[in-house]
Amino acid sequence: MLVTLKEIMNIAEEKKIAIGSFNASCLEAVEAELEAAEELKLPIIIQFAQCHEPWIPLTTIGPIMVEMAKKATVPVCVHLDHGETLDYLQTALQIGFTGIMYDGSLLAYEENLENTKKAVEMAGKYGASVEAELGSMGRRESGTGNDGAGRDDDTKIYTDPDLAAKFVAMTKIDALACSFGTTHGIYLTEPKLDFDVVRNVRIKTGNIPVVMHGGSGVSTDDYHKAVEAGVRKINYFTYMDKSGGAAVVDYLNAVKEGEPIFFSSIFMAARKAMKENVKSAMKVFAGIE
Repeated sequence: MLVTLKEIMNIAEEKKIAIGSFNASCLEAVEAELEAAEELKLPIIIQFAQCHEPWIPLTTIGPIMVEMAKKATVPVCVHLDHGETLDYLQTALQIGFTGIMYDGSLLAYEENLENTKKAVEMAGKYGASVEAELGSMGRRESGTGNDGAGRDDDTKIYTDPDLAAKFVAMTKIDALACSFGTTHGIYLTEPKLDFDVVRNVRIKTGNIPVVMHGGSGVSTDDYHKAVEAGVRKINYFTYMDKSGGAAVVDYLNAVKEGEPIFFSSIFMAARKAMKENVKSAMKVFAGIE
């Protein structure tokens, strides 16, 4: 069942849970994510990030995501993650994505504001919803810092709740990605999260759904605190992707000398592992024991 980002955020708000938002960088990931959601009977967001374009083009995987979402037995939003240009957002909307994220977090505030307004206007023509970002998680979606080596960096800019109130009022976005201590990619040290940022953004914006980026690797306790503070969408990819890689290693290590190695067995092993990892994350986000 294909729904918009706004519709799925309404479900999250009503149930006081966070919806898992999982990057679909290949067909096996899409299958793993949707199978996990259907087995748990939970809504899900499947998304594609612009920086994953070299892995598979949006114009190839996007239509598949939309069609599979329509056939799903649970609510599914097909979302563009970290769209960096308005042209790329337009492509996603034309494909049928029901949510888009404009990421102007590295731009000056005024430029981010104006481009986000344009994104909202564009999305409105397609009945889609918009997520934007204010503040900065430091590393980009690929998990690398400014030095390109994946080391933690000090470029994080925590979201200012007062500025967020102005930004939301002027742009009319449907969800806001906030920086409150998370980082994209692998955590090299335990993250220290400032949940007051989330609470104050919610208060000052009239309870806009807050999005948590850099969700992989956060403790279960901190996930629950984030949801209690008002996080309604949690982006999760790195540890799902890592679980698939680990399953492939296990498969290869189990192959006896002289036996053939089949690519089909490799992606089946990865898909199974990613599904179980997604299920575990979704349970945490929804407060299911």
